Amino acid sequence: MIHTVWICSVAWFVPGAGHMMLKKWKRGVVFLAALMVLFICGLIMEGRLFGITPGFFGVLKFVADAGAGLPYLIAKLMGWGEGDVTSYAYEYGNTFLFTAGLLNMLLVVDVFDISQGRKK
Repeated sequence: MIHTVWICSVAWFVPGAGHMMLKKWKRGVVFLAALMVLFICGLIMEGRLFGITPGFFGVLKFVADAGAGLPYLIAKLMGWGEGDVTSYAYEYGNTFLFTAGLLNMLLVVDVFDISQGRKK
């Protein structure tokens, strides 16, 4: 069980790394590339990385963004992802950032299933 928790933690922190740890190299590389493209496009489109804000939807936005793991932490520390509400692509950028985080959470579930032998 500790092995599974460790792999899932790594899978959240570095997108695709959990699959690579389970010897699913092609999947891991494809997932890493896809999530990084989504995340970087979200930042380029002036999307906002949300911190914890009051209210139900504020927490949901934070969870969706923070699901990206290390890219989220690096971007927040570097001051990226401030968002520009006046930008035409602002909402698209937010959507790309949310999608990257939520997709990474699904990948963690996939890693869990593989490590438990439920999936090949």
